[in-house]
Amino acid sequence: MTDTNKIELMSPAGDFESLQAALDNGADSIYFGVEQLNMRARSTVNFTIEDLKEIANRCEAKKVRSYLTLNTIIYDHDLSVVKTLLNKTKEANITAVIASDQAVIAMARSIGMEVHISTQLNITNIETIKFYSLFADTMVLSRELSLRQVKNIAAQIEKEQIKGPNGNLVEIEIFGHGALCMAVSGKCYLSLHSHNSSANRGACKQNCRKKYTVIDQETGFEIELDNEYMMSPKDLCTLDFLDQVIDSGIQVLKIEGRGRAPEYVATVIKTYREAIDAYYNGTFSKEKTAVWMQTLETVYNRGFWSGYYLGQELGEWSDIPGSAATQKKVYVGKGTHYFPKANVGQFKIEAYDIKIGDKILVTGPSTGAQEMIIDKMFVNDFEAEKATKGDDCTFKLPFRIRMSDKLYKIVEA
Repeated sequence: MTDTNKIELMSPAGDFESLQAALDNGADSIYFGVEQLNMRARSTVNFTIEDLKEIANRCEAKKVRSYLTLNTIIYDHDLSVVKTLLNKTKEANITAVIASDQAVIAMARSIGMEVHISTQLNITNIETIKFYSLFADTMVLSRELSLRQVKNIAAQIEKEQIKGPNGNLVEIEIFGHGALCMAVSGKCYLSLHSHNSSANRGACKQNCRKKYTVIDQETGFEIELDNEYMMSPKDLCTLDFLDQVIDSGIQVLKIEGRGRAPEYVATVIKTYREAIDAYYNGTFSKEKTAVWMQTLETVYNRGFWSGYYLGQELGEWSDIPGSAATQKKVYVGKGTHYFPKANVGQFKIEAYDIKIGDKILVTGPSTGAQEMIIDKMFVNDFEAEKATKGDDCTFKLPFRIRMSDKLYKIVEA
């Protein structure tokens, strides 16, 4: 938990671009996967063991906590890899490991590594909290609980003084924003049965996001559905009732999205950072919430709903195959040089045109995800209104760029 006693804002990091975007936009902690033993093994670039020290160093520089996700099903042939990975994680000074398999939990504890219990263990009651408090300091509650149930668990931890191995009260973490799975706490077998590709080993094929027709096999009658995407939940969003979420007594709010682009991470983390800070300084309001919600809608989403936190009996299903974002990015070119004294970046235009007044996005492993509006630029050394394919373009930047950073422009979707 953060030193200020505000709730901890936890960001996904699927690659170095997203990691830097999280650090630049106010995350208190980040979570990431290494190679194959995490629940996003196939949907993200993923880090390697060699990246652990760099991740730790970047996080420590910003006083941000770092969590390795090692939360898949583990088989006997994985155990030596798990042991090596945990030892390297400990050496690199990563803060904690997020685990669901008892072998991982036991191995981590044996080397003095802080353990957080993954949502895959489906914690729904205080007795389960007591059991895992023998091994873990933070626990992610099941996604299917209501805020009333969450509040009750948090209150009982305080009342009964349930402490983890670090000697502090067990901290409660819940999902706050992002993709939801149709299965209970993400444990799904559709992908395994259809493609021999296990979601529980981080290789989900996302069958639930597709369009299906239901047919009565006795009569051949095609059943009409109000929504063809009947297994694809809308994305979770708690921002418009964030005050109730914080009042429930949780300590950590997790943002989903290790498979998302860096600008998604930047926008969502920045928005929730503003909202959390507003709650604590007494300025959280409906008017601000409306603006924040519009901002969240600009990046990838399947529509929003409040999950089960407010007591809905049934899920809300997406009616589209992909994103409902109000904006999208189009590739323009890549960075070729940066002039530090003048704070000017140079780009080679390789695709779409850009012009004065355009909102642009620059992404890179060290740059993260930076947005700005162009108010003046030079094209092939002459001041100009527009740059087209093949041009060299320069303009002032409020941030540093690196060779081969990608330049996009943001347009209405």
